[in-house]
Amino acid sequence: MKKYIVYIGILTIGILLGWLLFGGASNTNKKHDHSIEVEAKTMWTCSMHPQIMQPELGDCPICGMDLIPAEAGADGLSKDQFKLTENAMALANVQTSVLGELAGEQTLKLSGKIVENEDEAATQPVHFSGRVDKLYVKSLGEYVKRGQAIAKIYSAELIAAQQELLIAYKNKASQPELYEAVKKKFSNWMVKDTQVSEIERSGNIQTQFTIYSNISGVVTEIALSEGAHIMEGNALFKVANLNTVWANFDVYENQIAQVKKGQEIVVKTNAYPNKAFKTKVDFIEPILDSKTRTVKLRVVLSNKEGLLKPGMFVEGQLNALQDDAVLQVPASAVLWTGERSVVYLKVKGETPIFEMREVVLGNKTGASYEVLEGLEQGDEVVTNGTFTVDAAAQLQGKKSMMNKSGGEVMTGHEGHMGVEVTQSSETTRFDVSSDFRKQLQQVFDVYIQIKDALVKDDAKKAGEAAKQLRSGLEAVDMQLLTDSKAHGHWMVLEKALQTTSTGIAAASDIQEQRKHFKNLSLHLIDAVQRFGIDKKAYEQFCPMADNNKGAYWLSNEENILNPYFGEAMLTCGEVKLFIE
Repeated sequence: MKKYIVYIGILTIGILLGWLLFGGASNTNKKHDHSIEVEAKTMWTCSMHPQIMQPELGDCPICGMDLIPAEAGADGLSKDQFKLTENAMALANVQTSVLGELAGEQTLKLSGKIVENEDEAATQPVHFSGRVDKLYVKSLGEYVKRGQAIAKIYSAELIAAQQELLIAYKNKASQPELYEAVKKKFSNWMVKDTQVSEIERSGNIQTQFTIYSNISGVVTEIALSEGAHIMEGNALFKVANLNTVWANFDVYENQIAQVKKGQEIVVKTNAYPNKAFKTKVDFIEPILDSKTRTVKLRVVLSNKEGLLKPGMFVEGQLNALQDDAVLQVPASAVLWTGERSVVYLKVKGETPIFEMREVVLGNKTGASYEVLEGLEQGDEVVTNGTFTVDAAAQLQGKKSMMNKSGGEVMTGHEGHMGVEVTQSSETTRFDVSSDFRKQLQQVFDVYIQIKDALVKDDAKKAGEAAKQLRSGLEAVDMQLLTDSKAHGHWMVLEKALQTTSTGIAAASDIQEQRKHFKNLSLHLIDAVQRFGIDKKAYEQFCPMADNNKGAYWLSNEENILNPYFGEAMLTCGEVKLFIE
């Protein structure tokens, strides 16, 4: 019995030792492996530059800020997604809309012009050959009444006919048929009976005949002048009855299916902004103009009050026909690159996460485009602040309007700390005309006025200079950019510069102005680097600006004068880049 107890004890001790040696080691190894797995997954990024990913803790190579765990900064985002803070969205006034199927009718706006009603137009001809000695109707727009004297004509034909008339008049008793035939000739020439009777009474031959209008209306064309020789049937002038007028509208090829004869249409003109003229589509031309790719749509408008003048520009609004329910996206949501159409989609969830989406668009109806590909009902897209969101995507190295494939975007901020370089080799410099550079130089000069005002803590002058900057941007002729990529890039920047300068002009608080100035500077830095100006510029950086997030600005001098702190920290900052 004791022997079995010893065996059992030895077995128990063996099991215990085995567990301690192998089981414990196994758990230890598992624990160790787990820790290795966690360490392997930990990557470090910059809160200001999410494109930075490093396996070890350290400083951001761009701005010098402390890196944070990538999981905390990325929040599980895909490579094409990026996040904006609530403050950034509020500052840029970013707004979104949820797409839905809009069926039936959408407002279609057409541009057109008032013209005379050709169905009511008439021509005043001359009924015999001769020479115009006197013309009584000489002005366009003059109103002519039926029976009004309009011209005096010398006619050899009429002189011979008068001689024939006088002979026939003397012999009318014996030759009544001849007399009536001669009088009929004068009647065919539209000579009045009173004029014929006067010739018979006086016995004198008239060398000039006064002719009278057979029509009434407003003169729209004068075909002859005094001294002109005319043939029977020649037109003296044309008149129009303006009691009714036509409005001709251009309908583009992709809009033709949305209109039909008999549709109700509302016509408005700038001359009477509070007045609307309601009518129906009267005619749609069956032939497309191959040059303009349009057809003419015509309506008839009552004009008894004479309010509508031929030549007036008008706008027509009608309900566009839609055969089926279509998905529409607001035009304000769409960014154009010349080759692509893109929108920014807000990912569903509480956190404001966005990603770029390429779309294929159809017809434009009112302020919306038909979506053929790329979006679905229920998608939420950015409809206001789109350019700001696009700029954020560019800065974070994500897919954007000008960066189709995504990846790190070199903006010149990536130069080595404290090292001056002429220009980043990664920044594409567009080949533009000297005239465009001069116009951009003028924009830069006004920007410097804003910067100087912020340096002096002068919010009023900063706002005034921002207004000048907006005017300067409007004066920049983008038609000078013949390269499509340069043209498209400037369109994006110009809109962003307008938005940020408007923010500075509208803000009375200097701290609010400085927030907008930060974004204004980023966009202008990009413009100066890519298009060039006529003078040298310095890109400067303050790591303490914007609550230690850092901010860039441009200067025309190397010395640091900080616009984000003014007198409080006037010389805080450093030169990052020398641009020429």
